[in-house]
Amino acid sequence: QVQLVESGGGLVQPGGSLRLSCAASGTIFRINTMGWYRQAPGKQRELVAVVTRGGSTNYLEAVKGRFTIARDNANNTVSLQMNSLKPEDTAVYYCNAGVVLIGSGYRESSRWGQGTQVTVSS
Repeated sequence: QVQLVESGGGLVQPGGSLRLSCAASGTIFRINTMGWYRQAPGKQRELVAVVTRGGSTNYLEAVKGRFTIARDNANNTVSLQMNSLKPEDTAVYYCNAGVVLIGSGYRESSRWGQGTQVTVSS
């Protein structure tokens, strides 16, 4: 019914930049909050950045000033621009969306992408 497809991960040197993208498709009526999470080996998944439908954002303290989340409501996409990357940013990054499906009675369900690896290393 709904698919979230991420792209843009990879290997980058410390101080470099990457841009992650996520596109949602399917029988979507509306997407509320969209966000990016990450999970490093041996650690719990954590919220990196979130953006509401109205454009309000919130960031993990460790990425403030370096990462920027943005969304396109018309195309059901969300992106994460990551600058000044550090080795501690290495993780699998997951896209998340609060999706209301057509015919669901306006019920929201949380959907996840498959994850994309980001590795920051020299």
